[in-house]
Amino acid sequence: MKRIRADLWLVGIAVALAAGCASPAERDVLYQVSTLDALAEGAYDGHVTISELRRHGDFGIGTFDALDGEMVVLDGRVYQIRADGKAQRAGSETTTPFAEVTFFEADHTGSIEGPFDREELERLLDHLLPAENVFYAIKIEGTFAYVKTRSVPKQTKPYSRLAEATQGQPTFEFENVRGTMVGFRCPPGAGGGEGGGWHLHFITADRTAGGHVLELRIEKVRIEIDYTYGLRVVLPRGTDFPESEPAAPKGAEAPPPAMK
Repeated sequence: MKRIRADLWLVGIAVALAAGCASPAERDVLYQVSTLDALAEGAYDGHVTISELRRHGDFGIGTFDALDGEMVVLDGRVYQIRADGKAQRAGSETTTPFAEVTFFEADHTGSIEGPFDREELERLLDHLLPAENVFYAIKIEGTFAYVKTRSVPKQTKPYSRLAEATQGQPTFEFENVRGTMVGFRCPPGAGGGEGGGWHLHFITADRTAGGHVLELRIEKVRIEIDYTYGLRVVLPRGTDFPESEPAAPKGAEAPPPAMK
């Protein structure tokens, strides 16, 4: 039987809507390093240190220089999940080409009883959230019946596009595992090149393994959601940031190449 503690969700939503921003405005900001569009085109050179990233959030996801594994930021600690699926603490001078972090302060909490797969879970959460045009940070904790993750191996230059880099990526499967999922739901058409929808990473309770979530099956978990009203995007500096030429209107001449 699938059910949710609706009383907790409704109270949380009511409090959040009545209070507006529950925390100081500067803490309700999604700090984003680069964009998913740039990452998809192969912009894998890290340009923000982990030390700097932690100044802007204690919760989040991302990747590392040269696409060297998946990032989980939880309780202020930054974990790097390498291509073997094992997690380790990231060094303060390690850099990231793409990350999203915020200071996590739950606006409401609840518990969900399944069974749910990933598609069903996302559909349920979309239905419960009060608005589509807000960023949501989400933490899911408990015992997961099944989780399938992946982590991309470190890349070498010249970098290929992300779609090619993830071909043949190593995947990992967990059954009846305790852990935490960390992620965000971004509104459709969000600024900064972030695509809409859910993006989740997973780390086990003992902080030894995890990855980018591909599939999941849950029975009973606790969910916390933080409304995040602002977005700050930090773009990389230098010539390696990919550019895309706008398509010329039909029948019109293509624009001249950009000055170098």
